[in-house]
Amino acid sequence: MNKIKLTKLERDWVLYDVGNSAFIMLISTIIPIYFKNIATNSGISAANSTAYWGYAISISTLIIAIIGPILGTLADTKGYKKPLFVLFLIIGIVGCTALSLPLSWLLFLLVFIIAKVGVSGSLIFYDSMLSDVTTDERMDFISSLGYAWGYIGSCIPFTISLVFILFAKKLNITSATATSIAFILNAAWWFFISIPLLKNYKQLHYVDVKKNAVKEAFERLSNVMKDMKQHKEIFVFLLAFFFYIDGVYTIIEMATSYGKDVGISDNNLLLALLLTQVIAFPFAIIFGRLSSKYKTKNLINVAIIGYFLIALFALQLDKAWEFWFLAVCVAVFQGAIQALSRSYFAKIIPKEKSSEYFGFYDIFGKGASFTGTMLMGIATQISGSSKTGVAVISIMFVIGFIIFQKADKIQNN
Repeated sequence: MNKIKLTKLERDWVLYDVGNSAFIMLISTIIPIYFKNIATNSGISAANSTAYWGYAISISTLIIAIIGPILGTLADTKGYKKPLFVLFLIIGIVGCTALSLPLSWLLFLLVFIIAKVGVSGSLIFYDSMLSDVTTDERMDFISSLGYAWGYIGSCIPFTISLVFILFAKKLNITSATATSIAFILNAAWWFFISIPLLKNYKQLHYVDVKKNAVKEAFERLSNVMKDMKQHKEIFVFLLAFFFYIDGVYTIIEMATSYGKDVGISDNNLLLALLLTQVIAFPFAIIFGRLSSKYKTKNLINVAIIGYFLIALFALQLDKAWEFWFLAVCVAVFQGAIQALSRSYFAKIIPKEKSSEYFGFYDIFGKGASFTGTMLMGIATQISGSSKTGVAVISIMFVIGFIIFQKADKIQNN
């Protein structure tokens, strides 16, 4: 099997990861720093601004967790997947652009929630496209490649954004203006990089159109829930995924806010997270290639254990070099655990119902993100320290690891 040469559609699919990853990187870097600076100027304490940021992420993920299965089921109807994908793509891009406007800290969070719903919604349909653009044998590799090129590709607009932000004074612009330019630049990047997939994607696996597509979607959604009772391996995997991806998403989305709370400077935060993207690129590809030699289950196990150790290390973090070291460790496992989980799931579900099942995949993934960020926000506010929140998150990796062993055992029996 030739794993090197990609088909045109595989390339187009990978490119969308390059496009949306620009905004996703902003969520873990520039946006929380910008928000915390706005909040500080408004008299909000560091602990409270971290909590409010966590709540905003939780709300956006809860929205997607609720509507995801419905939209995913509707998208499996012939001719529906691409229009729904485009709708959420537009919501995300417009929301990202709107963040460039001069907003109060509360209004900024509201616009951010809309933008994050857009990007998260588009990923439901994007992930389910995987079964249309490649074969089962190539899924692990193509899924990993998407994350890999997403990491390295997003560095281009991010680096340009950093130039504006770090050299704002020399460019005779304010820091706020520089950040606004960054939002517009990344929105434009996201839009133009998405065009090839918009032009060339065709839905191969689908359910035929009925007279009432929406009513039919709800009926199919009910059937999928019944199917899961018969396919226990799918439900148990989703349960395991819920717990271990909880920690992953929370670390990604709260790392910058946590770093500021323990005294890491803005420049160190931004540059360390840029390094994360660069290092994540080769390791995502490496894990993708390893999937042809080792069981996907074993590679996911390695990544879960790696993240657990990362969470433990973060508990004592208080120096810039430690944050840099942590960023490198995250980079090693970040792409692997997301890409291999996505392809593992894509291979155990019915292809003609891929969007329906990925709607549930998103419930468990985004539901985990909601739980993790909410727990971290509450624990931080109660204790007055972000480290308490990190301790809570570390437990999720242990639970996820244990349940995942059960899921794979059921799958292989």
